[in-house]
Amino acid sequence: MFWFLAILAYLLGSLSFAVLLSRLFGTADPRASGSGNPGATNMLRLAGKKIAILTLLGDLAKGLLPVLIARMIGLSDVEQAWVGLAAVIGHLYPLYFNFRGGKGVATAAGMLLALYPPAALLAAVAWLVTFKLSRTSSLASLVATPLTLPLLAWQEPSALLPMTVLTGLIVWRHRNNLRDLIAGRERHF
Repeated sequence: MFWFLAILAYLLGSLSFAVLLSRLFGTADPRASGSGNPGATNMLRLAGKKIAILTLLGDLAKGLLPVLIARMIGLSDVEQAWVGLAAVIGHLYPLYFNFRGGKGVATAAGMLLALYPPAALLAAVAWLVTFKLSRTSSLASLVATPLTLPLLAWQEPSALLPMTVLTGLIVWRHRNNLRDLIAGRERHF
């Protein structure tokens, strides 16, 4: 059942709400406009708050639902974490969109919310405070993600390996943002 659910989570994660909503509402394809990232931040720039919020909620749900289903069918905490990670990998490398996905922060937040809500709350607070101070979404994401790892590892030690992989993937997907942050070229709101 674990492998079936992990594959299902990947397929669900592969749904790009940014691309689907841009098609539905007739706005620019986020992969070809703005930052080129099919995520909520780029959708905010391209299509406004309403579509950005819908994108955010869809991406959160992709990480949340598979973990909740895994819990309902009795999978262990570590199996739940791997299932959630499969959804994030689907978001990063979506089967349906030529493996060209987003950066995974919202989907990871949904996964965290299902696994351990206090870690998700810590990540949300860290993201909001960093964003408020810097007005830079990528910096907020890079601060929030690693901060949650110690809390989750302390509460759910079995989830340490999948959470470490998750953090590494999110940092990897933000590597261009890191270069731009260091060079002072990163976009601000």
